[in-house]
Amino acid sequence: MSFEASEAPITRGKLAKRAGCHLETVRYYEKIGLLLPPERSQGGHRLYKIDDQRRLRFIMRGRELGFSIEELRSLLSLVDSKAYTCGEVHDLSIDHLASVRQKIADLKRLERTLSRISDECSGGAVPECPVIDALWAD
Repeated sequence: MSFEASEAPITRGKLAKRAGCHLETVRYYEKIGLLLPPERSQGGHRLYKIDDQRRLRFIMRGRELGFSIEELRSLLSLVDSKAYTCGEVHDLSIDHLASVRQKIADLKRLERTLSRISDECSGGAVPECPVIDALWAD
């Protein structure tokens, strides 16, 4: 997504379209404070500038990378303070990476378990089913 420096402010709908998200996504990020309140036209319409567009793209990219809302709030707080260090951002990203690695380990364990119980199931027309038995197990 590229913007011209002299580009005129745009509406919320156009912002959503450019970012490749739904209008409700933009509303949600405004409601929870990740997107700052935009300027308004004389008629009361929200007008988004290039900085707003970049911020939304930052949020969207962060979500694509699996950052939680609170992690993004922390990152944006650092950016907004204009006094962050690469070390602070690194620490947040390392914490997030550890969380991602834990989720991958959990998913691998889940895959092994589902594979094992599925392999035990004949899929036949009998009432006994190892998958159901595994779900009822204590």
